[in-house]
Amino acid sequence: MGMMNIVNNLPFILGNVTEIDTSDTCNGLLWLVKLIRQGLFPILQWGIPIILIVLGTIDLGKAVISSDEKQVKEAQGKLVKRLIYAVLVFFIVFIVNFVFSMVARFTEPANVTGTGNMESWQNCWNAAGN
Repeated sequence: MGMMNIVNNLPFILGNVTEIDTSDTCNGLLWLVKLIRQGLFPILQWGIPIILIVLGTIDLGKAVISSDEKQVKEAQGKLVKRLIYAVLVFFIVFIVNFVFSMVARFTEPANVTGTGNMESWQNCWNAAGN
C-alpha cells in the first residue's frame, strides 16, 4: 500500500512534468547564450587579463635580470600596453551588456498596444546568467 501511495502522489511531488516552458526569451538559443555568457565571457574577462599581466611581468623580470637599461625600458612599455589591454578585455562584458541594451531599445518593433518588447535581448541575456 505504501508504494502505491507514492506512485499516486508522484505528479504532486514532481510537479507537472509534461508542461513545456514556452517563455523561452531566446527563441530556442538559450543554450548558446548560456555558453557564451557563462563559458566564454568568464574566460575572456578573467583569463586573458591575468595571462597578459603575467607575461608582462615575466618580460620585465627578464629585462631587469639582464641589467640592460634599453631592455628594461622596452619591457616597461610592453607591460603598460599589456595592462591597458587587460583592462579593456576585462570590461568587454560590460560593453556587451550596454550594446545589448541599446540594440533592444532601438530595434524591437512595437506590438499592437504600442509598448513593444524592448527587453527581449536583455531578458534573454539575463536568463542565460541564471
